[in-house]
Amino acid sequence: MQQGELRPHDHGLPTALYVISGASFAAALSARALDPVLPHVAEDFGVSIATAAGFAAVFAFTFSIIQPIVGAAADLFGKTRLMIGCLALLGLANILGALSSSFSVLFATRILAGIGSGGVFPVALSLTSDLVGPEKRQVAISRTLAGAMTGNLLGASASGLIGDFLGWRGVLAVLGGLVIVASIAVAAGFRGAKVKHPPKTSLSALKAGYRTIFTNPNAYVCYSAVFIEGCCVLGLFPYVASFLFELGQTSLSIAGVVIAGFAVGGLFYTLTVSRLLPWLGVKGMMIAGMTLVASQLVAVAFGPRWEIQALNLVVMGWGFYIAHGCLQVFASELSIGARATALSLHSFFFFMGQTVGPLAYGFGLEHAGKLPTLFASAAVMVVLGLVCARLLKPRAPSDART
Repeated sequence: MQQGELRPHDHGLPTALYVISGASFAAALSARALDPVLPHVAEDFGVSIATAAGFAAVFAFTFSIIQPIVGAAADLFGKTRLMIGCLALLGLANILGALSSSFSVLFATRILAGIGSGGVFPVALSLTSDLVGPEKRQVAISRTLAGAMTGNLLGASASGLIGDFLGWRGVLAVLGGLVIVASIAVAAGFRGAKVKHPPKTSLSALKAGYRTIFTNPNAYVCYSAVFIEGCCVLGLFPYVASFLFELGQTSLSIAGVVIAGFAVGGLFYTLTVSRLLPWLGVKGMMIAGMTLVASQLVAVAFGPRWEIQALNLVVMGWGFYIAHGCLQVFASELSIGARATALSLHSFFFFMGQTVGPLAYGFGLEHAGKLPTLFASAAVMVVLGLVCARLLKPRAPSDART
């Protein structure tokens, strides 16, 4: 084996997954960075918690609307350079956010951060799918998810801790610097790795790829399901800190720990997926995962003490990724020639759900109350698991080569 070639990793997975996982980690650091410190952001700018929660919505909305462009650009011009450039943009946006002099300026920097983050994760999934065949893809994707989950975990927990000492501006400054350093490290890592992936596609082939994606019945079920997931699950997160404030727990560090529990559950998924898949099967994993999420939404609705809520989010994260990992594999098999586009559309609908979610939760909490709102989300998740298990079936994309 010549120098610079990829050596097989454990379970036959290529070591390039380390680099891809590192990129996912760096992008995920900033995704939930402001959630634990939202009460202080709202206080500094004289806005309500619901208004400050709009940061989560605008980040998710920008992330989502950039996806079709990112997927097309990745398939047309290459994936690694796009991913590295977006990491640099994300780091710069965080630093500019730390220097914001008004709510509107900070809001604008979150738009830039959404663009930067939007160019990393779906491309990382596409590179992972290029490197690994379908039979090992769910395990390989779980390794990429491990990087993202670790970033979510450290981003949420570290932002609460940093926020207690340096305030929300310190959170953005520190994370921004870390992401820029990470972009340099990832660029160096890819320089020596000969990542093999399908050749860049043409514009006409890209149009054909869209047709391939949407002639597959799985596309409509998969994209609808991830939209609902984003709305019902991730839409809750901007309100976790305010729920804890209602219980008298005002420490931002505690809020960060509770939110980070979701990422701990995601990491637990990456360690258990290879055992769960042969035991439950894909259908069983979707039903079990959605049911676990629903049970924890009900538990959180009753407002237990923060230690219990942290455990609730661990179980919620585990259940979420048990089901969500299956949906990602289905999305990766919608097209071969336009795989980055298919996975970017997957992220588009997921983050559109996260855009609607905080707004829907805000409306429900204000007009119906906490218990009815979270109970309704739990019921939706149970139904979603049953529907996905019934309708999603293995189907070869029409552009698959035998």
